[in-house]
Amino acid sequence: MKKLFKVVLIAGCMVLAGTLAKAQNKIGYVNFNAVIDVMPDKLVIQKTLQTETKQYSDGLQGMQAEYQAKLADYQKGQAGMNDAVRLAKEGELTDMQKRMQDYNTTAQQKLDQRQQELAKPLFDKVKLAVNGVAKEKGYAYVFDSSQQIMLVSPDSDDLTEAVKTKLGIVAAAPAAKK
Repeated sequence: MKKLFKVVLIAGCMVLAGTLAKAQNKIGYVNFNAVIDVMPDKLVIQKTLQTETKQYSDGLQGMQAEYQAKLADYQKGQAGMNDAVRLAKEGELTDMQKRMQDYNTTAQQKLDQRQQELAKPLFDKVKLAVNGVAKEKGYAYVFDSSQQIMLVSPDSDDLTEAVKTKLGIVAAAPAAKK
């Protein structure tokens, strides 16, 4: 009888420990990109980046127009140039090409940096909302389902809509789950 009591007590403790362990490790997921895509701030960021991209593009087009004019002038007068003038003009054209490449590289780097600078507050805002929803609902871990391959995931653990609600985003028609 004592043995039976010990076995039942140990089994009960194991079941209780398993239940507690499961409750402590509640795992959820959120589609971070789906939340970002419906935020009004994203449109502001996109418009700002489009404006800045156009400014850089216009600058590059001006440089290209100047280069094309100088190239046409060089090609027109090339036959009558002595070697020293021809080499100087070729050097000038080569320098212009290098300046255009440098300008393009620098512009792309500045745009990438600007995009990160503009997007950081947006990402921080969503991350804060995810943390708040996870805490409210008792989740210990939350994965970004847009970055992870999730073979099986119960809908009840999808926090995407709760995060949108916390951010004040009106829910649209449900999207197809990937």
